[in-house]
Amino acid sequence: MERIDWIFGYGSLIWDPGFTPREQVRARLSGYARSFCLRSIQHRGTRALPGLVLGLDPHPEAECEGLALRIPDGNHDQVLAQLRARELVTDAYRETTLALALADGRRVTALAYVMRRDHWQYAGGLPAEEQARIIAAAQGGRGPNADYLFNTAAHLARMGMPDAGLDALSDAVRALRDGAR
Repeated sequence: MERIDWIFGYGSLIWDPGFTPREQVRARLSGYARSFCLRSIQHRGTRALPGLVLGLDPHPEAECEGLALRIPDGNHDQVLAQLRARELVTDAYRETTLALALADGRRVTALAYVMRRDHWQYAGGLPAEEQARIIAAAQGGRGPNADYLFNTAAHLARMGMPDAGLDALSDAVRALRDGAR
């Protein structure tokens, strides 16, 4: 198998990749949408109260903006092992290689973690109100589900890739949390 040196970050890998990339470049992935389609039972929720995290959900007409993260030389295998332990905690994602268009004009092949629609953790198509209720209430081993949403939306905006859907969801979650106080 050919060695892949790039990872596609579209959610928490943007702001917390778990390694220092040798290079990071804005990237676009065609055929997939970033959506809150994965029930999180460990990192941002529990089995008793699952959270929701972002997944790459296959949609032929969609495009997803994110970051291409180049794995540093010298610790390729270690970085991949850490990423797999984090992203493949259950088999809800499948690790696959996909073609990315980089903002600087290059095209690269990257590893990406794509949602499996046939997995019981798949939660695609939930109404925004239900997503907000789940995210406002859930917490897992890596902290409150809302922090995951807020961090992702803020980092995308800072990088010049605002996501109106995530911004609206953030507002709804903040309103629910403020109303609970």
